[in-house]
Amino acid sequence: MNVFFDIKHLYYLPQYLPVIEALKEKGIYCHCLIHHQELPLTITKQYLKDNQLNYTFIDNDDDARKHYAEKKPEWIIFGNCFNDLVEINKHSKTVLMQHGIGPKSCYYEVSKSDITYRFVEGEHRLSRLEAMFPDKSFINTGYAKLDPIINKTVDKINLASLGLDVLKPTLLYAPTFYPSSIECLSTNFPAQLSNFNIIIKPHFFSFIKPAYTKQRKKIAKWQLHENVHIADIADISILPYLDIADMLISDASSTLFEFTALNKPAIWCDFYHVRWSYRGIFKWRLNKRLDDDLKYFGQVAEQVNNEKQLIEQANRHCQSPELKESQRKNMSEFLTGKVDGKCSERIVNFILNKDIM
Repeated sequence: MNVFFDIKHLYYLPQYLPVIEALKEKGIYCHCLIHHQELPLTITKQYLKDNQLNYTFIDNDDDARKHYAEKKPEWIIFGNCFNDLVEINKHSKTVLMQHGIGPKSCYYEVSKSDITYRFVEGEHRLSRLEAMFPDKSFINTGYAKLDPIINKTVDKINLASLGLDVLKPTLLYAPTFYPSSIECLSTNFPAQLSNFNIIIKPHFFSFIKPAYTKQRKKIAKWQLHENVHIADIADISILPYLDIADMLISDASSTLFEFTALNKPAIWCDFYHVRWSYRGIFKWRLNKRLDDDLKYFGQVAEQVNNEKQLIEQANRHCQSPELKESQRKNMSEFLTGKVDGKCSERIVNFILNKDIM
């Protein structure tokens, strides 16, 4: 059997690596179709080599369709919506494994595409998707991305090697690219949290997109603080940072659901830099971009509305990490699905059993 993975962006891969490894253990051939990347080619190739992946580079969706039509793999796993698959679906089973579980409306809307099946994270998302798309097939598998942390196979980070203090608690700031809290935080915010190590893991797009030049300038200033480490653009996976961090700060990012599913405290920055085209009479655009699932952030994380509150709550939750613990535990399976290290196994079992039906 051949299973192909359609990789629009390299940061999708950490979601699929546990599944690829589980498939390989069953003797199944896996191949990644890597769309044109805005990363330097050396970074892309090194990451693929480090993870021992078979791959082909392609330029666009049309090239991908031609490749799938020629190779006719038994399965194709997509990380985002993909259309014009009528002919492909005649010879390949197609499945969506969404690259994130965040509160953006696109999480649900991508199921409008031509992909036949979809792996889903938890009963809440399953019931919503089934109501929205009654003719689609959804399988509740959980969120495979977290499997390496649960199974203790994730790469370990040495704080000292990052120039950080091993005696301090470690705070991970992992904002999304838009709408983001980066522009709303002061240049001096790391100094106000000098009792923490601060690891900053910007979104992939914050590194490469021209629209986020101001974010990169702000991040460069934060890097001057001695208690700060900025993850490199080549650090594709956030998993080692989720594993080592004692607390998370984020905004409208699925990282909040991922981190709190590990039963660790998080701070939700509910304040964002918003473009003029998303303000005032155009605020409907922002509302359309963010799904109603955003309301669950406040149940699993501490909601703050400005930098002053952020500093206060970071210190409060560091001293009392058990705050919101019951909410985190109660909401984890609801939002993220089973967090038992067996999500990849459930996905592989579905693929194997469906293939012989």
